Amino acid sequence: MITTTPHLTLEDFLALSQDDIAYELVDGRAIPKMSPKFRHSRTQKRLLLLLDAWAIERGFVQPEWGVTLKRNGTDWVPVPDLLYVSFDRLSADWDEDAPCPVAPELAVEIVSPGQSFGSIADKAMAYLAAGVLRVWVVDPRDRSLTVFAADAMPNVYRNEEVITDSQFPELSLKTEYIFR
Repeated sequence: MITTTPHLTLEDFLALSQDDIAYELVDGRAIPKMSPKFRHSRTQKRLLLLLDAWAIERGFVQPEWGVTLKRNGTDWVPVPDLLYVSFDRLSADWDEDAPCPVAPELAVEIVSPGQSFGSIADKAMAYLAAGVLRVWVVDPRDRSLTVFAADAMPNVYRNEEVITDSQFPELSLKTEYIFR
């Protein structure tokens, strides 16, 4: 099991032995990621299928893949529930067993029981500051998806509203499809 020793460097964090618990590097500490429950897992699976079908020739859509970023000038390795990184940012033939080495275009965080929307919104802002272009915060209980972008106010989608974004050409999702 990994201990949460303070002040880990990125190299120290990446060298830690991994067990069945996912960890994020936050402020020099290995922080265990919350274990998903049924709604979270079902929502993640549905979004993975929908995004993967769209991204097949465009880039990687990966669940629970850590990404090396900077937060407040410090190494940060969050593990988004899903991420999309285009082949423009990360070559289609990239095949290292390592965290994503570039900021993805999209990070998806799904609100779990015990997490507040506000804490996930704070994380979304940190993603944007680190170079992620869009962050989707998905709330299965509220059946909503909030899109965060650096150049716009957050936009909330519910029910039959269609999610489109010029950043993701030809992607069009009805919010209700995510929560079926």
